[in-house]
Amino acid sequence: MNDIQKVVLAYSGGLDTSVIVRWLKETFDCEVIAFAADLGQGKELDGLEKKAIATGASKVYIEDLREEFVKDYIFPMFRANAIYEGTYLLGTSIARPLIAKKQIEIAAKEGANTVAHGATGKGNDQVRFELSYLALNPAIKIIAPWRDSRWDLTSRNKMIAYADKYKIPVPVTAEKPYSSDRNILHISFEGGILEDPWAEPEEDMFVMSVSPENAPDKPTYIEIEFKQGNPVAIDGEKMSPATLFERLNMLGGENGIGRVDLVENRYVGMKSRGVYETPGGTVLYVAHRAMESLTLDREVMHFKDGLVPKYASLVYNGYWFAPEREIMQTAIDETQKNVTGMVRLKLYKGNCIVAGRKSPYSLYREDFATFDEDAVYTQADADGFIRLNALRLRVVALCREDKK
Repeated sequence: MNDIQKVVLAYSGGLDTSVIVRWLKETFDCEVIAFAADLGQGKELDGLEKKAIATGASKVYIEDLREEFVKDYIFPMFRANAIYEGTYLLGTSIARPLIAKKQIEIAAKEGANTVAHGATGKGNDQVRFELSYLALNPAIKIIAPWRDSRWDLTSRNKMIAYADKYKIPVPVTAEKPYSSDRNILHISFEGGILEDPWAEPEEDMFVMSVSPENAPDKPTYIEIEFKQGNPVAIDGEKMSPATLFERLNMLGGENGIGRVDLVENRYVGMKSRGVYETPGGTVLYVAHRAMESLTLDREVMHFKDGLVPKYASLVYNGYWFAPEREIMQTAIDETQKNVTGMVRLKLYKGNCIVAGRKSPYSLYREDFATFDEDAVYTQADADGFIRLNALRLRVVALCREDKK
């Protein structure tokens, strides 16, 4: 670490990274370039460049990555139906590899041999960032202040005091010390007043959705068109990936959809309580599964479902650029070639309900599935089918009787 002259910092303008800009300059006597990725956090980016420069950054990159984020990261993950521990739609996890990728690109452009991030030594993000850095540039140097012996700002309160000392404005107060992270897929809330898993989050905390109780009393119907596993239009209107996702966020949020309060297992070994809002992602997840139910062969669907826990864990743990995730993605995308058609949904007071689905590649045959009289299915064929499948069960039962 003796030859550090220029550092590219993943900068959000929040408490940690605002403090870290000045800490890096003081500790390493180096130039600090701040990089902020616009992933759909909206007004949080307002004034960010001015703030970073005032805090000590020599240069600031703010790059609009929304379309790339949705098209190349969110959509592939949703084609896989990735959901971690049955609940979490991976909104924070999927953002980290793209931020890291752009950070490495800026470091190369600026001739910087070091990157830095504000993730703590207890969390998942340190792993996600650094696995991505090293997968993309195995020679890069990494500064993680929270793991550095010279870092003595070991609590939120200490960092707030440090920020006050140097007049660094931060969106956190001692009275409301939870942290949040927002992008176009979700917003997360962790820490502080949320560390008690028995405490219900306060209503004024939520920003992307109304409460189900305050959602409209009349349901909203929407139709999502899919092409090869990706949504391409809502109610007949074709949109770019990011525009479509913003529309889903609006529709889901105003109907109270997508709130999750969970205790998850972090990769580093501890449990963590998080509260998430994922309105558009929840709607898309339900719609995509409905489209697959019509168009995927049974064994293909069951094979693909078996990949979900592993795929989700890879994303959650930071292995987006790992070869096993890429191999799984190739297999998953092969299953999506006929996942094309329309899904109709009813959004009502926190519920996303499938109201219809249709596809030119539908494997559903009413003449086979009907309970009425048909001419295509001989019901007596089921007798031999059942007896053959029951053979091993009968053998086990006979063995038990013999032992008796």
